[in-house]
Amino acid sequence: MNFKLLHPADQIIMIMKRIYGYGMTTTSGGNLSIRDKNGDIWITPGAIDKGSLTRKDIIRVKPDGTIIGQHKPSSEFPFHKLVYEKRPDLKAVLHAHPPALVAFSIIRKIPNTRLIPSVENVCGDVGMAEYGLPGSESLGEKIADVFETGINTVILENHGIVIGGNDLFETFMSFETLDFSSRLEIKANQIGEPIELSSMEMELAKNKKSADMEEFEGKYFSSEERDSRREMCELIHRAYDQNLFTSTQGTFSQRLSKNSFIITPYGVDRKYIEVEDIVRIENGKKEAGKSPSHSVLMHKLIYEKHPHINSVIIAHAPNIMAFAVTDIDFDSRTIPESYVLLRDVKKLPFGSTFIEPEKLAKVFQEDTPIALVANDCVIVTGTNLINAFDRLEVAEYSAKAIIATKSIGKIVTIDESKIDDLKEAFKLQ
Repeated sequence: MNFKLLHPADQIIMIMKRIYGYGMTTTSGGNLSIRDKNGDIWITPGAIDKGSLTRKDIIRVKPDGTIIGQHKPSSEFPFHKLVYEKRPDLKAVLHAHPPALVAFSIIRKIPNTRLIPSVENVCGDVGMAEYGLPGSESLGEKIADVFETGINTVILENHGIVIGGNDLFETFMSFETLDFSSRLEIKANQIGEPIELSSMEMELAKNKKSADMEEFEGKYFSSEERDSRREMCELIHRAYDQNLFTSTQGTFSQRLSKNSFIITPYGVDRKYIEVEDIVRIENGKKEAGKSPSHSVLMHKLIYEKHPHINSVIIAHAPNIMAFAVTDIDFDSRTIPESYVLLRDVKKLPFGSTFIEPEKLAKVFQEDTPIALVANDCVIVTGTNLINAFDRLEVAEYSAKAIIATKSIGKIVTIDESKIDDLKEAFKLQ
């Protein structure tokens, strides 16, 4: 999908549908705007249900103040207008009230963007604007003043967040990424002390390079590959809908043969990924004209070392990742399903995915199908796509349950004799 070719009203509807649908704002809360090249500002209406907007509801405000549309523009229009005046380089503004970011606005604290490297890279510096009456000129000036310093992401005291960008999709990616990071930080604080990356570690991650691979012309697609592409896209969409992936994060791969596998592309929105976007890797070469995930060589190494593995997932689901950004170990001995599917979950040092991929690939034995990489990701392997996806779900939901216990009591794990019973009953090695 070429988002930039959509009409501004359609872009706003599409992104608002995502924001509302994923619980990041309420029926009456939040507003989006796009500034056209001619100076027109397209914006969501005021006092209209955000869960049922149509393109006819979107308002167009001309540079001379003329309003075109069947509603009044959002009551927050003044700050959108002021942000554009102070930052003529910005083409879109997003304002919403996701609970995690509202929590930070209430305690008037900037979220930590260094728990995993991608957050600071995507969101940049985050500022904070002083409290102001919603819809007032004063609030607009306070927000615009922060934007004027060059910051694109602004927390509003006791209110929510405002983000600006080069287009509405870029703005949404920053918003979604910061919301994910905020939820991760909250989860991590419930079980321990979040550990942020050092400047040197951030620099290492920033400088990691994509795989330099030769290309081949993928002219023939077997029935097996077509089926795998379809199933992969369905599971990627499901992973996104379940908050296991974000628009920019999350990778699937599936083995096709000894020297061939398919993998998620780099830089394609996970919400709308299609079968033609998937990249085939064959004999160490990539399908012509496509860019595979930056982790492609790690997937290749795992398949080469482990014939029993036919699918690999890399994800950043916030509950299981809470254990990756603290020094707390994840223990799968909580319920039988968790132990049977996850077994011994190892935690590997930051940088393992790109500094020592050979060493990392060796970790995934029969009794270690899943591993956490500190301040980076969770890596899940399986006999097929659905098996790996099931393990990812179980890891995330088990982690969520463990975090929830912190407010109600002490965890009682399954003892060794019962673990032995599970091993015997399910023929676990």
